[in-house]
Amino acid sequence: MTNTKSKNKNKVIHQFINLTFFSAVVIMLASCKEKKETSNNNKPNIVFIMSDDHAFQAISAYGHGLNQTPNIDRIATEGAIFNRGFVTNSICAPSRAVMLTGKHSHINGKVDNVSPFNWDQDNFAKTLQKNGYQTAMIGKIHLDGLPQGFDYSNVLPGQGQYYAPEFIENGIKKTYPGYITKVTTDIALDWLENKREKDKPFLMLYHQKAPHRTWMPEEKYFTLMDDVTFDPPANFFDDYEGRPAAAAHEMGIYEHMDLVYDLKMLDKEGEIKTRYRGMFQKKYDRMTDEQKVAWDAYYDPIIADFKAKKLEGKELALWKYNRYMHDYLRTIQSVDDGVGEVLDYLKENGLEENTIVVYTSDQGFYLGEHGWFDKRFMYEESFRTPILVKYPKEIKPGTVVDELVQNLDFAPTFLDYAGVDIPEDIQGESFRKLVKGEASEWRDAIYYTYYEFPGEHHVKRHYGVRTNRYKLIHFYYDIDTWELYDLEKDPSEMQNVYNDENYADVKDRMHKHLKELRLKYKDSDSLNQQHLKRYLNFKQGKH
Repeated sequence: MTNTKSKNKNKVIHQFINLTFFSAVVIMLASCKEKKETSNNNKPNIVFIMSDDHAFQAISAYGHGLNQTPNIDRIATEGAIFNRGFVTNSICAPSRAVMLTGKHSHINGKVDNVSPFNWDQDNFAKTLQKNGYQTAMIGKIHLDGLPQGFDYSNVLPGQGQYYAPEFIENGIKKTYPGYITKVTTDIALDWLENKREKDKPFLMLYHQKAPHRTWMPEEKYFTLMDDVTFDPPANFFDDYEGRPAAAAHEMGIYEHMDLVYDLKMLDKEGEIKTRYRGMFQKKYDRMTDEQKVAWDAYYDPIIADFKAKKLEGKELALWKYNRYMHDYLRTIQSVDDGVGEVLDYLKENGLEENTIVVYTSDQGFYLGEHGWFDKRFMYEESFRTPILVKYPKEIKPGTVVDELVQNLDFAPTFLDYAGVDIPEDIQGESFRKLVKGEASEWRDAIYYTYYEFPGEHHVKRHYGVRTNRYKLIHFYYDIDTWELYDLEKDPSEMQNVYNDENYADVKDRMHKHLKELRLKYKDSDSLNQQHLKRYLNFKQGKH
């Protein structure tokens, strides 16, 4: 009996020793992994998240109450939110070219969605790559040609498709089953886990298509907010008095939003005939049989109800607005899911502390303001873009930035954080000190341009300047009008006070600001003419 007890005691001791040794090994391996993951020569990793057409109004951190984006909000809660983030040219491809180069459209050459982008010019990814960073671009970039500056690229051709999306991986096209937002996130996570070199600092551009038109939701969010009826903005039925350029638009929800292409009224009987019905049919046909069954189960009753009601006038306008808002916000929910997955990965793998995470959009978007969808105008909703940044090493949680920041500033900011000299020809400014509260001075005005006319949505060519309080816009080409807004008294930009004698001094100051910025950024009327000629040639196929 004594020998049995002794043997059992010895066995317990050996098991304890083995367990202790095993635990020590596990702890040692875990600490080695974390050390390896965070030993990037003190250079921060950068995860640059961009969505497409994501209005700041549709991020709950901005307080508009339309939807909930808890994962995107985490970036603001754990870092900084920028209340005055803006773009330089509110349209997809030009905005991305500005983001990459840190230069205005008229300098980097990508002034519109039609003309080509010159990948041979410098961009911040190329510079980081030369300075020891491993770089990846994943998702939408909307710039033709093989991306330069990236060790790995897996990008959408053009706008991309919501279902069964095609990607171009390092130059080779392939189709992925599934939903685009989830596929893009999975590719990003796979690169982080399996394709990057763990002993190098990294840059990952993780860019979503959503919530770009045609706002096709993921199946799990078909019924999200079905019980919500959205009240339109106060200026939804805007008459555009005193604003001829705004009156010439073709982006009205009531007048121009396609019942089938935009609002999914693809009835099986073919009775709802619209201009873009065939285009949406092709998008629908990309779905699997199983996906179509789920889609039809949700949308067919809505189609039947719509046909039975025979809505007209104001009722039809409000119905269109609500259908638009529901689908638009549902696509954003999937984007928010992806942001959460990436943030969780960084945290779980010991990368959070040393990684800069940025969330932004390529521009803002109209959610019924002035009765519109889309972007392009220098008015606030499309000019302004969300910017949220977290970097635990430097940025205090809950930081709020109210200064005028533009997408022009991303390139120099990333180079600044990486300890790399900022090239003199970059036109943006690093906001690193600004977000830390250490900037002694900052710009007091920003410059904007838009070139894509004649073209889709019929938004006139224009350029302008914005200060903290005022905005001056010049519409030109087949029109010659000026608009001036007092954003403090008229935040919705309904009253053009350009010819108001009470604003004579303000007008003079704003013209002076505009002249100074055009000189600073090397823009001119003669350059506008060159870009116009080039644009028209490409439209006509005269390359």
